[in-house]
Amino acid sequence: MEEPRHRIRALHTTSTITVYQAYAPHIGVPAVRQGGFPAAFKRDRMTWIKPSFLWMMYRCGWATKAGQETVLAVEITRDGFEWALRHSCLSHYVPRLHSDRKTWERQVKRAPARVQWDPERDLDLRPLPHRSLQLGLSGEATRCYADEWIVSISDVTLLAHEIHALVKARDLDSATRLLPHERPYPSEDDLLVHLKG
Repeated sequence: MEEPRHRIRALHTTSTITVYQAYAPHIGVPAVRQGGFPAAFKRDRMTWIKPSFLWMMYRCGWATKAGQETVLAVEITRDGFEWALRHSCLSHYVPRLHSDRKTWERQVKRAPARVQWDPERDLDLRPLPHRSLQLGLSGEATRCYADEWIVSISDVTLLAHEIHALVKARDLDSATRLLPHERPYPSEDDLLVHLKG
């Protein structure tokens, strides 16, 4: 069956969803140790969370890019994640979704979250035809994410390195078996209707 162009695929339970972020060790290591973000985490800046492990690997270069050497798997409540989606705006203007550009600009400024859909990636980090959700949190959403929604934080840097080594060795079957088991996220019809750009 063909993959829909816009679909959230994620590791999730009945009450949580796992998203990924990559940080420098001075933020990532204490976050894992404390189960929450340290003071160095800027709550006044937009922070982007990604349900796709492979998109995170594309973004951080398998945890090799400067400032992104520590990859975190952040388990958050589905209630929080869905609140962010319901209160988000697309990061780009889409005529069929927005009445006009000025209205969209006002929505973007006001919304506590932004959504963009980027090509999902394969194990070689090549783009696929379907899209992967990136969710940008700011203001109230960032504070809720950091202080209320987090259930657990795990360091998956070693997993990233292990999968990358298998990819380089062209043992793609073994690499695939180690990937987080991301499944379609069960979203109600109204959850994404304003976000499919």
